[in-house]
Amino acid sequence: MNEPCLGLLGLAKKGGMIQAGETAAGTLCRSGKAKLVLLAEDAAENTRRRAESFARMGGVPLVRLPYGKEQIGFALGRASCALAALSDQGMADALVKKLAQADADRNGSETIPVKTEKTGDTAPRSILDTHT
Repeated sequence: MNEPCLGLLGLAKKGGMIQAGETAAGTLCRSGKAKLVLLAEDAAENTRRRAESFARMGGVPLVRLPYGKEQIGFALGRASCALAALSDQGMADALVKKLAQADADRNGSETIPVKTEKTGDTAPRSILDTHT
């Protein structure tokens, strides 16, 4: 696996820091233990709406990953994965930092520091969307 971000997802899985799938991610968000909600770039519209709802419910950021369901699933030892949630703040911060760096490398721009703290916003914050 050449993608450092996908490697981090694999480490999160081994460390028990990620819940994959709508049911598991939703449960983590409802419990208040989610730190970051992740969405595949090719996730269906209905899944995107659910991810936004989960992020809003948990008061956490939502990140649209620049990877497809199959790539994310492979990193997590599954056939595919469109939606997941991280439960560890350090891992969430590391993933956001790697994603921002990868985006800067692709586009030749400077990396902008991003915090993944909970906010009082009523809507989820999409903190990194490389397809805008």
